[in-house]
Amino acid sequence: MSEKTCTSNSVLQTNKLIDQLRLEASMERIKISLTAADLIQYCKDHRHSDPLLTGIASSSNPFKDKKTCVLL
Repeated sequence: MSEKTCTSNSVLQTNKLIDQLRLEASMERIKISLTAADLIQYCKDHRHSDPLLTGIASSSNPFKDKKTCVLL
């Protein structure tokens, strides 16, 4: 009986996999070149507010050390 159970479990798993693959294959996909172009345009439009490009003013940086290290 255990061999029959293993076989039926294998069939069920295979059917689930086939259903998942059919679902993924039927999905509408966006062309990569269009998505990349949109991403590039977004980066260009928002580069003035990007702290990685413009930097953070030292007066408004919350992570800057307030005290200097003094060794005695």
